Amino acid sequence: MGQEFFINNQSLEDKIRQLLPSQGGAGAGFDLSASTQIIPIIDLTESAEGSNVRVDLQTAFSHKTIETFSVINQTTSLIVNTGYFRVFGNITQLSSTASDKDSNFLINDGATDKIIYSARQFAGGNQLLTTNNFDFVVFMAAGDTFKAISSATCFMRGCTRQIATINGELVNP
Repeated sequence: MGQEFFINNQSLEDKIRQLLPSQGGAGAGFDLSASTQIIPIIDLTESAEGSNVRVDLQTAFSHKTIETFSVINQTTSLIVNTGYFRVFGNITQLSSTASDKDSNFLINDGATDKIIYSARQFAGGNQLLTTNNFDFVVFMAAGDTFKAISSATCFMRGCTRQIATINGELVNP
């Protein structure tokens, strides 16, 4: 059995009162103590929260949870459900001397569009081929629509994956 020591330190006691009000924050007296005995600590946070999968594993891709998309010279609605979604992939644009090329991701709330990611290639004297990778997370409220808009010779390919519900509960793959 280890030795036990009592600690008298006002700043530590104040911090305990602040962080753990049920442990004496209402003015009840208590003593802090330390021990030379080794006590193992087991973190049960994930299980207590109802999850047995680590957060990074909960955001993994699977055949069941990803939705692929390919948008060329059109407007396409990609997400109409509520929650948090990861959007990733790439945009390939072939410029010409005639006109600028645009590729945009936007959220529409039923009345207005707000661009959240845009790639533009300006018209020039030579043909250019560029590729832009994208990887971002969007929050979709009720009534929102997430869209991809592509000019001619702009190729948008990628996937969406819901990573959490509108309440922030993680979605397993």
